[in-house]
Parts: sequence; structure tokens; C-alpha cells
Amino acid sequence: MEKKRCLYKNYWVVISSALILSGSSGVLLAAEQATSYKKVAVEKSFDEVKQQDVADKPNVMKRHKSLLERRYELQDQPSKTVTMSAGKPVQEGIRVKLPQGITWEQLSEMSAQEIKQRDLFPKGFRPLPHPKHSVGGQVYPPNQIEAIQKAESRDLSRFDVEFDLPDRFLPEFPPPIYLTTHPALGDVSQGEVLTIKNYYRLLNGIITPVQMEGLRLLLTPFPQQEFNQTEDRKVKEPTLGVTCLDCHVNGHTNAAFHLNPDTRPQKNRFRLDTVSLRGMYNQQIHGSKRSLRSVEDFTQFEQRTAYFDGDHVIAAKKGVHLPNRTEQVSMMAQMQNMFDFPPAPKLDATGRLMSEKASEEELRGENIFFGKGKCSTCHIPPAFLDHQMHDLHLERFYEPEMINSQYNVANGPIKTFTLRGIKDSPPYLADGRLLTLADTVEFFNLVLQLDLTSQEKEDLLSYLYTL
Repeated sequence: MEKKRCLYKNYWVVISSALILSGSSGVLLAAEQATSYKKVAVEKSFDEVKQQDVADKPNVMKRHKSLLERRYELQDQPSKTVTMSAGKPVQEGIRVKLPQGITWEQLSEMSAQEIKQRDLFPKGFRPLPHPKHSVGGQVYPPNQIEAIQKAESRDLSRFDVEFDLPDRFLPEFPPPIYLTTHPALGDVSQGEVLTIKNYYRLLNGIITPVQMEGLRLLLTPFPQQEFNQTEDRKVKEPTLGVTCLDCHVNGHTNAAFHLNPDTRPQKNRFRLDTVSLRGMYNQQIHGSKRSLRSVEDFTQFEQRTAYFDGDHVIAAKKGVHLPNRTEQVSMMAQMQNMFDFPPAPKLDATGRLMSEKASEEELRGENIFFGKGKCSTCHIPPAFLDHQMHDLHLERFYEPEMINSQYNVANGPIKTFTLRGIKDSPPYLADGRLLTLADTVEFFNLVLQLDLTSQEKEDLLSYLYTL
């Protein structure tokens, strides 16, 4: 069947010779056209959709597991000396697999054009798809699902998809809570996950009434795209929804993921790993792509965007939460601004290493960070960010292709994320495609063509652990 391109009301669409235009007005009856919107009306019953999703789930996860095993070395390789703030060992080693017959040294000597022509850019350096990319939505790790089920009898598990990465590559759970107002107290979580049931007991007498109300709202479940009461939910029973801190657990992260709300069509969207709220007080832009200019904007708009895949039309159907800007939003924002970075005892007040506390390897790594490694171009101490957005232009290295329903085109500019406390926040990059900090060093060595030696990479890694 012959296909042609047609300009209709400022949209280029693809039409076939079998399509019919009605009357002189030229109303297009059918077209293969991408849309920015989800369907509001559901054509199938909840039971029909659920039955099909449950039947499809084993193959969905099998296909995704196969992708992970092709891309990464997933074995347990914990550090014997480096731990996260509460003691969980950091995973060591480069986990991204190289093309057969190629070494990292050989790859780093090639130009971007040669790597692209020979299709040698490691698959693990390409965008990581959502396990069910055509649907997307929030997916929680098992430890968070179990904790919320036990505390609130609220189910965060989906019947169509499940979390994909092994726990060894995730942040420690539950993460410590550090407050800017009480640095002397250290971790105030008492080893518990903050929930609507325990927040008052844990923090009464430590935070202000305004912050307490903000925290209550951050822990109150509201409807979300997959977790709600409607027939197109992805949970067995109707639910109140999810909370802000279901992803940003204890003001940090549990590596829950969804799709970025800022990109269309669906196939072009990228997986979005939950970022930490630690150090929010020092950030001047928010959102990976939206560049929102205040934490108040971020707090308000997340209820319409991340909660509903960027589609406020669907939000209206499912029960969007519209917090009052002058009171509720400001209280939620103020509480977020209380979450502090973990202690970094080797750093001075300006964010530089104290020579009397640091090892020679760490000091060499700091010199690389501020010199040959170019890290400080974007990650400026003491907060180790620059409040800017940057484009790595990864399209230099590979041809876009469809992989597990994601068309891995170039992502364009993405905001700089802080490196303070970075060892506590695996996996890395906006979509979590890099499982370890060793992967991250190797990634930037190649992408920025830094030509670091093996020793320089090790030194840089040792320095990053001190942050």
C-alpha cells in the first residue's frame, strides 16, 4: 500500500492510499500520527487488561533480564573497605560489558566517529529502557514495597511489571536521615522508613510545626497514574495512591524509576532514576529536563507531571492533588530543604580535601577531578554542581535504534546532579544505566575523551568515595 506525507493543520502525518478525506473540508479520517496524549476512555475492562498483563509479565521480565545480562556483569562484588553512610558495601568494578575483542584502552583511542561506524559503543552506555517501556510508570524495589505494606497496608507492587536491578546495586535501605538544622544528631531515622504512621514519633521536637506539616504532606498518598482507583490502574485493588517519599525514601532515594515526563512520543522517553533530595537547599534548578526554578515549582508540578506521566488531562480523571501554593506547597518545600548531605569528614568547609586526613591516592584523585578529568567543570564544590544543564551529545557514538520498545535517540541537555554523597546513590546517570562508580568513571573517560590511565581512574574513584 502506497504511503505519502501530508500536511494537515500544521501536522505532518503519514497516510496510505486507502485513507479517505471527507468532503471539501478535508477532514482526515485516519492517519498514522504520534500523539502527545493518553487515551482517557478505557476500551477494555479492568479484568481483561489485568488478565492479559499478568499473562504477559513473565515474558516482559524475561526479555528485560536478557537485556541486562547482555549489557552488564551482575555478580556480587562488594568492596571490603568502602561502604555507604549506614554501612552497606559499595559494589566495585566495571560492570558494563565491552564488545567482543575490544579493550577499554583500545576503545578510548578511537574517535567518536570510528566507534559509531563500527558499532562499538558499549550497550551498557546506551539508554536503559524501562522493563515495560511502551507503558512505563513508577516501579518500586521490593524493600520499599515490603516496608509500606507492613506499615500502611498499602500495596506498591504492580501486576504487569516488577523491579529489575538486584538489590546490591541499589542505595542502602532504609537510608539515614540527616538534617541541616541538627548536624550534631547525625542520622535521625532510628533505622526506620518514614511513613505516615511514624513520622510524628520520630521527628516531634526535632523539626518545626511548619516542617512537620510539610513532612505529613510528603508522606500522604495521592492518586498516581498506575496507583489509583480507576479501571486502568496497574494494582490489583483500588488504592489511595503513592507519596513523594515512596520514591524519595527518608529524603534520599531507593532507586525507584519511571519515565521522564518531559519527552514525547512515548518511544522517545527515557527511564528516570529517582534522585536524592539530600542537599535540595543548594539546588537552583529542578527536574532533569524542565529546569524548574524553585523547589516550590518542582513540588507543585510533580503532582501533574511525574505522578501522571506528564499528562495533566489524565490527572484530572484520576484525582490530581492540587496543593495550595502559599501554604501546603511552601511547607512541603521547606521540609525538603531540611534534608542534608551525609557527613564527609575528609572535606573542609570549601569542599576540598584536608591533606592531613586524605590518602595519597585520594589527593591524586582530587587533582584529576579538578584537572585532567574535567569533573569540576560541572561539579563545583562545595555542593558539587553548577545549576546548569549540559548535553553530552552521545549521538556522536551510536546510531539510534529501537531496543525493547525504546527508541534510544539523543537525550539532549540534562541538569547537573550533585556528587556530594555520591557513593550512597547508585545506580548512576539520569536513567540508572551505570551500575557502579567505576562504570561512571569509564563512561566519562570515553565520552569526554579524557585519556585517563588505569591508575588515574583508580585515583579518581578513590576521591569520589570521599565526597
